[in-house]
Amino acid sequence: VQLVESGGGSVQAGGSLKLSCGGSEFPQGYSTLCMAWFRQAPEKRYEGVASIDSFGSTKYVDSVKGRFTISRDNDKNTLYLEMNSLKAEDTATYYCAADLRAQGYCFGLTTRDFGAWGQGTQVTVSS
Repeated sequence: VQLVESGGGSVQAGGSLKLSCGGSEFPQGYSTLCMAWFRQAPEKRYEGVASIDSFGSTKYVDSVKGRFTISRDNDKNTLYLEMNSLKAEDTATYYCAADLRAQGYCFGLTTRDFGAWGQGTQVTVSS
């Protein structure tokens, strides 16, 4: 499984960015996977930002609810994270991740739930 993020960059507070994560080599099919976005700010732990299961159900961490939207295009094996009303505290490296158990549902939004990771893309929000 290969995951590659793109779309990061620098933006002023209140701005928007849209991250993408393209994937390949999914033995059980991309559409069967729970997918998620995580982030890691400097000197902080990984934080689960949002997840989406194979049925399109989504979950978000409270700090991004109403501002971020996770979506997926199974035909393109691509995961998205649309980020609006960005804040300085959203500054982090963002990673996409796949739950290789391929059960369709998302079991959780912790790093232990995901077995495949991208290399990350940096998002910097200036205030």
